Amino acid sequence: MTRSAVGVAIAAVVAAIIAWAGPSVFPTGTTIYDPGRAWNGFTVLSPLAGDAGIVIDMNGNVVKRWAGYNSSAGGPVRVLPGGVVIGAAGTNAGKQESLALVARDFEGKELWRFDHNEQITGPGGAMTWALRQHHDWQREDFPAGYYSPNATPAAPPNSAVKTLVLTHTNHARPAVAGETMLEDDRIIELDAAGKVTWEWVVSDHIEDLHFDKDAREAIRGGGGGRGAFDWFHMNSAAYVGPNHWYDEGDKRFAPENVVISSRQASIVAIVARDGKIVWQMGPDYSATPELRELRQVIGQHHAHVIPKGLPGAGNLMVFDNGGASGYGRPNATALKGQDIYARPTSRVLEIDPVSLKLVWSYTSPTFFATNISGAQRLANGNTLITEGPDGRLFEVNKDGAIVWEYVYPVFGAGKGRPTNSVYRAYRVPYAWIPQLPRPAEQAVTPPKLEEFRLK
Repeated sequence: MTRSAVGVAIAAVVAAIIAWAGPSVFPTGTTIYDPGRAWNGFTVLSPLAGDAGIVIDMNGNVVKRWAGYNSSAGGPVRVLPGGVVIGAAGTNAGKQESLALVARDFEGKELWRFDHNEQITGPGGAMTWALRQHHDWQREDFPAGYYSPNATPAAPPNSAVKTLVLTHTNHARPAVAGETMLEDDRIIELDAAGKVTWEWVVSDHIEDLHFDKDAREAIRGGGGGRGAFDWFHMNSAAYVGPNHWYDEGDKRFAPENVVISSRQASIVAIVARDGKIVWQMGPDYSATPELRELRQVIGQHHAHVIPKGLPGAGNLMVFDNGGASGYGRPNATALKGQDIYARPTSRVLEIDPVSLKLVWSYTSPTFFATNISGAQRLANGNTLITEGPDGRLFEVNKDGAIVWEYVYPVFGAGKGRPTNSVYRAYRVPYAWIPQLPRPAEQAVTPPKLEEFRLK
């Protein structure tokens, strides 16, 4: 293939990525539901529009709403046993980051708040404290942030549990991008009193991330956006959690170590408590036969180790978005060597982190979420998938059959196509929210598409 033909081919892929070709009218709410094959419970939604965490039943009825949360800035809202909710609140104007992490009880009473991380310029020019949290946070006793039979997460402030928080910090790092100001990723760990007991800043470890010469040059040429260069764009940080690899002697998978995901760099890695990167996948998925078999991961989100007690425990789960990401040699549609990889479909991957063998995956020709999104392993072996940009949540069994599907019915206003995006969703047992009655579970069988008409 000639160089010009390569350019045309890449341009066609990118055009497919940025074009939205869906219908203008479509059903919302629960569109598929097989109660006998689904793992039934409440589903906790983190919509991008609005300021709330929302709980629905299996038939799509809203059964609880907590106001005062901002998932567009801070990522997922999570529910703990007893009907306690934790999530990000407030937003730092013009930036993708929240002001605080807040816990509330079922009635909405504030139980715990942390915002004393860094001072920022607030409204009117006054200095104010902010957490600068973005994308993710985790509790020490809730390592993947979702239900497993072994998880007994305790609600703050009545616990000594530590909290892991993904934050921003701004500074110049000449080794990364010369004098360009970075919007850098800083992971902090808080004790129950809100004291920072551990931190890790990604730019301090650029030499350990396996970037080649072309990638380093592309990073040095970056900049702009929100007044600083979001060069790594970490979008998840989670405790590894208890796992059989560590029990069998592999210290890379120590439960207190942290799994990170970089969207821009196409890297998933594990950071040890001494700051060293002890396990890594990417950025170049042609580097080994095992990685070539997996194929290039692009723009991924929600990398985590499946918790003990669930099918697939110890395996790595990644939502491989597709879209465009990666640093390297410039090409016809990535003239500065940024976003060099492109693919207009998504995949959910379950990977053995030791052999790097693909254990299970889900994809389809129409499955594509260019940003946000995630996947949760359920107790019956099914997987709950958030196709975030289009507000579609669906549960598949191990054979890929859809046993539950829901489309978020609330659309935000704005330029272009109205959006019903959901950052992420989690399924929890009914018993975790005892204040709510157990709902009825009514099967939903979709009509045949060729017979589906509006009257």
